[in-house]
Amino acid sequence: MAQEIERVLEEEPLISEPTTFSSRHSEEAKATEESLKIAYKLKEQFPEEVIEIKEFRGQVSVIVRPSRIKEILRWLKEQQGFNHLQDLCGVDYSPEKPRFEVVYNLYSIWRRLHIRVRAKVNEETPELDSVTDLWEGANWHERECFDMFGTRFIGHPDLRRILMPEDWNGYPLRKDYPLKGKELWRGFREIIESSSVEENK
Repeated sequence: MAQEIERVLEEEPLISEPTTFSSRHSEEAKATEESLKIAYKLKEQFPEEVIEIKEFRGQVSVIVRPSRIKEILRWLKEQQGFNHLQDLCGVDYSPEKPRFEVVYNLYSIWRRLHIRVRAKVNEETPELDSVTDLWEGANWHERECFDMFGTRFIGHPDLRRILMPEDWNGYPLRKDYPLKGKELWRGFREIIESSSVEENK
């Protein structure tokens, strides 16, 4: 790995000549074209799983079924060099069916390419395979998605809430969750009650 980094730095120094807008635009267009080629290769590899390929303002998205999400992401990592999971997040499209999506934003450090994988997840069984063994950084991302949307990640080593208290009721980023919450959390009530006791002493 260290030798590969040295080779890249020798070939492409960190300080480069200023680029014009047109050359930057050309580079971005080439990157988009390369990402699209990879998206169509993915469809050839997983024809039953890829639902749709979209491109919007240079961002390439592949919408997939959830059943083989781990195989799809492993192929992108190992065969196409998308070695960095930039982000993983949930989306609630209620009242659409399927209601939820889990979005994986991938980046290839060596190829300088982005691709977005959007896995459709139904409301009745909102679950996917965990990808923590592909990218360790997925651990906290998956926990946050579980905490906010209720999506379960099968095989996650420690799937529990990460932002909300363990005994929190509901999933705050779902569209049907009340803006003010469902009720005053038990922990807040305990704090308020203990403060009142202290004041009355």
